[in-house]
Parts: sequence; C-alpha cells; structure tokens
Amino acid sequence: MTTMTDAALAEFKMPDVGEGLTEAEILKWYVQPGDAVTDGQVVCEVETAKAAVELPIPFNGVVRELRFPEGTTVDVGQVIIAVDVAGGSGSAAAAPAPVSLPEPAAPEPEPAPQGRQPVLVGYGVSEASTKRRPRKGDVVAAPAAVTQSAPAPAPEALAKGNGRPLAKPPVRKLAKDLGVDLASLTPSGPDGIITREDVHAAVAPAPERVVTQVQVQAQSQEPVATVPAVVQDGVRETRVPVKGVRKATAAAMVGSAFTAPHVTEFVTVDVTRTMKLVEELKADKEMQGLRVNPLLLVAKALLVAIKRNPEISASWDEAAQEIVRKHYVNLGIAAATPRGLIVPNIKDAHAKTLPELATALGELVSTAREGKTSPGAMQGGTVTITNVGVFGVDTGTPILNPGEPAILAVGAIKLQPWVHKGKVKPRQVTTLALSFDHRLVDGELGSKVLADVAAILEQPKRLITWA
Repeated sequence: MTTMTDAALAEFKMPDVGEGLTEAEILKWYVQPGDAVTDGQVVCEVETAKAAVELPIPFNGVVRELRFPEGTTVDVGQVIIAVDVAGGSGSAAAAPAPVSLPEPAAPEPEPAPQGRQPVLVGYGVSEASTKRRPRKGDVVAAPAAVTQSAPAPAPEALAKGNGRPLAKPPVRKLAKDLGVDLASLTPSGPDGIITREDVHAAVAPAPERVVTQVQVQAQSQEPVATVPAVVQDGVRETRVPVKGVRKATAAAMVGSAFTAPHVTEFVTVDVTRTMKLVEELKADKEMQGLRVNPLLLVAKALLVAIKRNPEISASWDEAAQEIVRKHYVNLGIAAATPRGLIVPNIKDAHAKTLPELATALGELVSTAREGKTSPGAMQGGTVTITNVGVFGVDTGTPILNPGEPAILAVGAIKLQPWVHKGKVKPRQVTTLALSFDHRLVDGELGSKVLADVAAILEQPKRLITWA
C-alpha cells in the first residue's frame, strides 16, 4: 500500500487490515516528522472494527509528513504518512522540515486495575502470568472459512527440512499482525520468498471472497464506555461517536437478529460435582500454572456435546442455498476489552486435551487484556460461549454471532436449596441458556446439545465416558 510521488518521496496508504474493512482510526503515532524509519518498523497503531493493529512501514527513509493526527478515522487507501527515501537508506543527507500536526487532546491516564476485574466475559483476571506448556508440532492454525477456495501451499515457499515458509522478519511480523498464515500464500519473490505484497494481497477484498462478518457479541449489559459521561456545568448528556468495535457490534447484532431466526432454551443444573472437580484440577501437578476454573469445564462439556451431536456444527450459505457442515470447532469466548466486546476463538478446540484447552484459554484472555487480539483470531468461529455469570447475572438470551449456529450463555453459580438424594440440601446451581439458528438447528437437536452439556456438568465423569 505504497506509492511514489517523486524520486525521493514515498507515500504509505492505510491498508485493509481486516476482511473487507473500509476504514480505521489512528490511535497512536510512534514516529514524528524528521524521524528515520526502516523497513518493517512499526510507525503507528490503528483500530479497525475488529481489533487494534500496529502498522509497519515498508521502506527506509526519513518521515516527511504525517497526514492525519491521532484520533482521526481514515478510509482504506488514503495516504497516512510520507517518507523521504532519497538514497534508499534510513538516513538522508538533510532531514525535511517537520510538518506540524494539530495537537491531540492528552488522554486521561487509565487507572490501575484494582483486584479482580471481569475483563473476559466468563473468565476472571489472574495476576499471575500464564504458564505456557510445550506443544507437539508447534503448528499455528490458519483462520478458517476466509475464502471459498483457499490456495494450496506452494512447495517453493517452504524452506527445506522444516517446511517453514521463506519470508523476511518484517514480512513475518506483518503477516502475524494481519492474521495471515504464510504457509497458505504463493510466493512471488525470488527463490520462493514471500513478499510484503503477497501478504497484503491475501487480505485484500476480492470478488469471490466470502467476507466473514465481524465476530463480536453484544449482551444486555454494556461494556464500560471508553469516553466517560461527566455531568458538569448543567450538561446532562454526552455524545460518544459510534465507531470501531462498537459500530461493528451494532451492525453485526442487527444483521444477526433480523437474519437468523433465534430460539433460546434454558436448563438449571446442579454443578456441585463440577465445582469439586475444578478444585481437584487446581491441585493436579499436570495443571499447575494453568487457568483452571468452571469455564474450562463448561467449554470442554460443550465440545463433547457437539461431538455427540455433530449436526449442530454448521453454517447457512444464503447465496448458494446450502448448509455447510463443519467438521471442526473454533470455539469463541466473549471477551470484554477497553474497546468493546469481542469474540476471539480457539482454533480446532475439538482436538485439544484439557491442559491444551486451558493453555489456549489463558493465552486468549491475556491477549484480550492487552488489547492485542488480531483480526485473524476473531475470524472463522463456529460456536460461542458467553459467561454472563461473571457479572452475577443468572442467565440471558444471547444473540448469535453472525454465521454461527449457536451460542451458550452460562449464568452465575450460586449456593441454592436443591433436592439431592431425596433431601433438600444446599448445592451449587447454575442456569444455562442456548440460543440457536432455527434454520440449522431444530428443537430436538438444540435440546439434545443443551441437555448433554447440563448432564456433563452435573456428572463430570461423563467427560470420560462420553468422550
């Protein structure tokens, strides 16, 4: 996304860093006019409707001009920075005179987190760092269901011996930021090297591309607003621009609510045994350093229920008038971030062991807390869990993520009187709610999936007998 206006000046345009997005907001500039930059250096951070992304510059030189100040929403394809590339190096004979920009308002310092904050819907904050467990093969899952016919990995793009695609470090970083799997690209550079243009081409909109709708989830509660409403000097209202994640959330939820016929079913279940198992797993040496909580077992229970009822893993292709069966599960977890509610997903969650699933959940929440969730992490989801119980809510009627067949809401787990073995006793009880697309899932199938999840949480030994 660069142009050359003369022999010495190169212009860098706002790229499409997501699936067919048309605009992005400049959050922060890391360089100023007169600064030297090198190929691959991150020059700014932008926010799209999906995530915050750092943009690397694709050439060497000295910054001539920043075309937009921080806080400006820029259309894809507009020039955002001009660089003097005379001599083709990071230093020029004479740096151009700095170009002044309007001074953005100084942001209010963010308060330090106090205690446990519900950063992730259904996944509490842990002050301890996540312990990463070694994985076999160390294979990175590519975003699923991006195009109708994804190109096969080109043999010449793979290095001999380890099968790793050939690309320079700046290109690898760009691919990581844009959520592109290098192994899926056809290289155009010499000796089979993947270039920056190859990466940008992979995320550029194309006529045959099936645009994955934004994977966001709105609930009845509103996330904490990034711009606080302050009543002062008689002012009773504050208007907050609708943009970024909030704008995408609104559009996606309206589209989902008025496209997919929603049905929601409920079940209240005794999860006392599951809560005991959580405590036992926390003490297990195989789970040391991992995030172990009820959500982990709820996720595993849902995965087992989908395995027993695979017809629920599907999507509706309106254009082709076809039902697309998914033989994998990319499990979405609703995450509340400072920029709004997003739904990153765990690729191929169905194939993970319990420790691997715990590791993936830990990485997901850590990345969400840092605001570094990539667009690729939010694409290709097949089913979602949202734990409204983290806010003390008993249950809800969640709206489906666009393109997904079902979403499971988990309510607060509370000590309640319950008939157990013929006697009323205090037991740990929660309410589950499953919303599903009635075009794909009829009442029988939806009921079976919800009943299986409840049965596993009531008797967690079924994780073994049913798996």
